[in-house]
Amino acid sequence: MADEMVLAAQRFINETYAGVSGIPQVTENGQTGWPTMYALTRCLQYELGITALSDTFGPTTLSTLTSRWPSINAATAPSANVVRIIQSGLYCKGYDGGGIDGVYSDRVSASVEQLKANAGVDSVYAGDAMVPKLFKALLNMDAYVTISGGSDTVRSIQQWMNSRYIGRSDFFVIPCDGYFSRDVQKALMFAIQYTIGLADGVANGVFGPATQAGIKANTLSVGSTGTWVQLFSAAMVFNQRSGVSFTSTFDDSLASAVRVFQDFVKISVTGKGDFQTWASLLVSTGDPSRQGTALDCVTSITANMAAGLKSLGYDTVGRYLCNVAGTDLNKMIQPGELDIVMGAGIRVFPIYQTYGGQASYFTYNQGKYDALSAIEWARYHGFKDGTRIYFAVDYDALDYEVTDNILPHFHGVHDTLTENSNYTVGVYGPRNICSRVSAAGYAGTSFVSDMSTGFSGNLGYPMPENWAFDQIATTTVGLGTEWLELDNDIASGRDTGQSSRNPGTAVDYPDVAFDTDQRDAMLADVQEYLTSIGVPESGGSSIFDDDEATEFANTTTEAFDVVVQADWLFTALARTLGLRKALIQAPVLWEIRKYNALDLAADAAVEAGLKDDSTTGLGQIYAWVAIDARNYCMQQGIINGTQLDPDDDLQSVWQSLHDDPVYNITTAAYLTLYNAYQLGDARPTTDIGEAETQALLARYNGTGDAAQAYGQSLIGLYRTLEKYYAPQRGQ
Repeated sequence: MADEMVLAAQRFINETYAGVSGIPQVTENGQTGWPTMYALTRCLQYELGITALSDTFGPTTLSTLTSRWPSINAATAPSANVVRIIQSGLYCKGYDGGGIDGVYSDRVSASVEQLKANAGVDSVYAGDAMVPKLFKALLNMDAYVTISGGSDTVRSIQQWMNSRYIGRSDFFVIPCDGYFSRDVQKALMFAIQYTIGLADGVANGVFGPATQAGIKANTLSVGSTGTWVQLFSAAMVFNQRSGVSFTSTFDDSLASAVRVFQDFVKISVTGKGDFQTWASLLVSTGDPSRQGTALDCVTSITANMAAGLKSLGYDTVGRYLCNVAGTDLNKMIQPGELDIVMGAGIRVFPIYQTYGGQASYFTYNQGKYDALSAIEWARYHGFKDGTRIYFAVDYDALDYEVTDNILPHFHGVHDTLTENSNYTVGVYGPRNICSRVSAAGYAGTSFVSDMSTGFSGNLGYPMPENWAFDQIATTTVGLGTEWLELDNDIASGRDTGQSSRNPGTAVDYPDVAFDTDQRDAMLADVQEYLTSIGVPESGGSSIFDDDEATEFANTTTEAFDVVVQADWLFTALARTLGLRKALIQAPVLWEIRKYNALDLAADAAVEAGLKDDSTTGLGQIYAWVAIDARNYCMQQGIINGTQLDPDDDLQSVWQSLHDDPVYNITTAAYLTLYNAYQLGDARPTTDIGEAETQALLARYNGTGDAAQAYGQSLIGLYRTLEKYYAPQRGQ
C-alpha cells in the first residue's frame, strides 16, 4: 500500500534534484525501499558538497557531516533541503516528519527524540538534534522497533549495545528489530573486542588471534558477573537457546542452559563460558581446531588411507555419488572403494552435487531431475534403502533466493525421491538454507557448510536444530606415502551413514539425454511421418461424430518442442523405470498435437463443476485413470505413497494433471506400466518387441477399434523417435 508522505518524499527527490548528476530519479510509488534511501543518501552527499556521490553512507559522508554539521536542530539547520532530507527519512522509517516543508518543527524534534529512544541511544545523544551516526541510521532500511516475529529480548540487547558502544568510532547504530542478523553478530564481536580492551582502529569485528586470546582469559562460570556475562548471555539469546535471559550474573540457570548448548554442538560439557563455547556462539565454525569424527572429500580413499583415517579417529566419510558432466574432476565413489572404506570400519554417507553454484540452477524441475539421477547413482553404488542423500547448495544464497529458488528445488527433490525410492533427503549448505529447507519439510537432517564463515547464510543464523554434520575446516593429512585433503566435520549422531551396502546395480542407460544438434532433423522426420498419416504441420481435424469436427490447436513443431524441452524428465523416468523414453513420449507428443477445442471445453466444464473428470494436461489423462495407474504402481512397490481414493482424490488429481506438466508426464509413465498389467503382459523393459510396444501404445487410448488405430498411428511415431535415440545410446 502506498504511503502519501513517502510518495511526497520521492517527489521531493525527483523535483529538487532533477538533473543533478549522480542522483537518479526514483519511482514514485509511495513505498519505502532501498532505492529511495539510496537517493536520500546521495541528496545529503550533494548538500555536503561531496562530488563522488554513491549509495553508501560511508566514512567520507560521515566524516564530512561530522565536521560540517555535527548537530542539526531548529537552531542549527544548515538549509531547508537538509531538513527535508531528514523529514523524508523519518517518513520512510515510519515516523512523523512534520510535513516535507524544510522546517525543523516540534513534530520533527519529537520524532528524532523517539528514534533515539527506539535505537537505545537517547542517553548518549540527549535532546532533539540529528547527529551524524543517527543520520546514517536514518537513511537505511533497519527497523528500531520489534517487527513481526522478532524477540523483545533480542531488541533489548540491541538497544543495550547501541547505548554502550555507540561512542566507539567503528560502532554504528544497529537495528533494534528483535532479530539476530549479520550486522548484529558483527556488532557483538566489536563489543567483545572493546571489552577485551582493543582500541579503535584495532577492533575490527573479526574473530582473530587477539579476540580469541582475550576470550580465553575470561572464562565464565557460576558466580561470574558484569559485562562479560552480559555479552555471553546475549550470545546465548542470539543463538536461540531456550530459557536464557539477558543477564549480568552467571547463575545455575544459565549454567544449565550452557550445558544443553554444549551437548547440542558437541563440545565438552562444562557448564562454563569457556573458549570453545564462546567460539560456537560467535562464529559458524566454532573452534576450527576441533578434531571431528567425520569428514568429506573429493578424493578416492585407498586401503592405506582408510586405515590411516580410522586411526586418526574418523569413523564416517561423505563421498560423492557422481561426477559433473563436462569437467575433469573425478570426485565420485570409485569401483571397490565402498568395500575398502566400510571394511576398515568407516561408515559412508552419500552427497549429490553436479553444479549448484548459483541461483539459476535451482528450480522445481531441476530438483526432480536431481532426485531421479541421485536414485540411479545410489543404486549403482549399492546404497541400501533408508540411506540419506545430501543434496548440495554450494553458494551463499540470499534469503530471497532461498524462497524463490532453493525451496522449490528441494520440494522437487523431496517429492521425487520419496515417491521413487526409499532413500531420504538431506540438505548441504549454509545455516539459513539448511534451516529453511528443513522447516519446509523437504529435508530430515542438515550437513552444514559452516567453514564458510563469511557467508550471509551463516552470519547471524543459529545452528540448525537437525544438524547431522558440521563442516568446520579443510585440512591435509599424511597417511604413509599418501596425502589426502579433506574437510573436517563434526558429527552429531543424527545420521551415522551406512556400514554396508548391497551389490551395486549397473547403470543401464535405456536412454541418454537428447542431442539437441539433431533437433531439426528429428523434427523433419516427425513432420514427414505425421503428414503421411494425415496430420500435417498445422491444422487437421478430429472427427467426433458425423456433424462435428474441431481443429487441432497445436502445430507439430509446437508439440515436438514441448516434448524436447521436457526430455530431461522423459529420460530420467525411462532410466528409473527401465523403459524406452519413446514409449512415454510418443503418446504425449500425439496428444499435444491433437489438442482441440473440445478438450478445452471439457476442462472448462470440470473447472466449473459441471463434470467430475476429463482427459487433461499434456498427456490427456483422466483423473480416474491416473488414480488407478498410481495405485497400481504403489501396490507393486514401484513408487511410494498413500493409496488414492477414487472419490476423495479425484478433484485434486485432476487439478495436478491439469496444472503440473511434470506430474502429468510422470503419470503417463506410470500409466504405461499399468497398461502392461491390464494387457496381461509382464512389466515392460528396454527389450520388448514391436508387437508388444504397439499394444501398449494402443492401450493408452483404451480398448476397441479406435484404440487399435491409435496404436497403429503411434508405432510409426515411436519408430521415428527411436531412429534418433538408438544411435545415441550406442545401438
